[in-house]
Amino acid sequence: MSARAPLVIVGASYAGTQLAATARELGFDAPIILLGEEGHAPYQRPPLSKGLLTGQTSVDALALRGPGFFADQAIDLQLGRRAKALDAAARTLTLDDGSTLGYGWLALATGARCRALPVPGTDLDGVYNLRTLDDALRISDALAQATRACVIGGGFIGLEVASALAARGASVTVVESQPRLLARSFPPLMSDYLAGAHRQRGVEVVLGRGVRALSGDAGRVRHVELDDGSRIACDMVVLGIGVQPNIELALEAGIACDNGILTDALGRTSAPQVIAVGDVANTLLPAVPGCPLRLRLESIQAANDGARAAASALAGTPQPFEGVPWFWSDQHKLKLQMAGLPMPGDQAVVRGEMQSDRFSLFYLRGGVMVAAHSVNRPAEHMLSRKLIAAGARIDPQQLQDESVDLKSTRSSP
Repeated sequence: MSARAPLVIVGASYAGTQLAATARELGFDAPIILLGEEGHAPYQRPPLSKGLLTGQTSVDALALRGPGFFADQAIDLQLGRRAKALDAAARTLTLDDGSTLGYGWLALATGARCRALPVPGTDLDGVYNLRTLDDALRISDALAQATRACVIGGGFIGLEVASALAARGASVTVVESQPRLLARSFPPLMSDYLAGAHRQRGVEVVLGRGVRALSGDAGRVRHVELDDGSRIACDMVVLGIGVQPNIELALEAGIACDNGILTDALGRTSAPQVIAVGDVANTLLPAVPGCPLRLRLESIQAANDGARAAASALAGTPQPFEGVPWFWSDQHKLKLQMAGLPMPGDQAVVRGEMQSDRFSLFYLRGGVMVAAHSVNRPAEHMLSRKLIAAGARIDPQQLQDESVDLKSTRSSP
């Protein structure tokens, strides 16, 4: 290893771990220190709201890397370490025990935290957030006694948790303040489909209702009180109203932030030798058809791709962040796969029967495919990512006609 100042990575989840691994893969030879605030070695997060809650995935199966990986790659993994302050001019990082680390490069992979629900009663026993492995284990343990669960928030995490809790035998109610599910991500057609799919599987979905308070007795939650005066009986509440990026370290150091830490396509921030990756990064995107100029993407794909791009800059072989944004969600027996970013006004074309729980919904903007949502059709999802990246112009009737091979419909913009 080189005697150069180290790369210090704050955050040991997907982005931080991928950054360290790819930097080594590309020949970066300075020391690497990977700081994790939790006591667990880096682990997969998607199963926390899926397989771990249903019992289909064990804790042992969550490890991101094998036990010998970090030592083999000369990556100094330090767990239970929290960064407290950053001096970008001096290139030093202060930790919560008062010690300091100098760095040659600093990577902020600080992620995001659950938004707090600003109502009385969230401190009652039986009220949970889901962001970490410990959170998921607490929820799983609570299911041994709980029979009626209320999930507050109808986003991806809330709906995945509702699905998992229902699979474990709980009676589940989802409360969403917006008039439809996933209003920021889905058009009304997909929102309505998903609400119907959950209801058909026994989950009660309450839309357009805010939460006024959580109430209970003997210190334990018993009811969710809505803004119309109605109450939902429960012995367990899971909060899923979104996350906010952990930008405090960067903000206090004078690094430019706006809904995350602002970065270019290589993860570089406004501070010299400081990069940001993962959920905390608001990244300049490549010229992908239908996508905005920059975006903070909360997905494993974005964390991994962004980390790879940043690692290429560290190694002196810069390869900017590229590719169509994509995401997936498992709910009940439905595998939802999303590519691109649909916008109001896009033409929606359905391929397959939505009631069959096996279809794709394609979005055209000016005749060009810009996004696709697939349910239990993984091959069409993979093809759609290529078509979106190519800016393919496709006849809507051909998209809709299942007798037409989609591979044969591709044309130039």
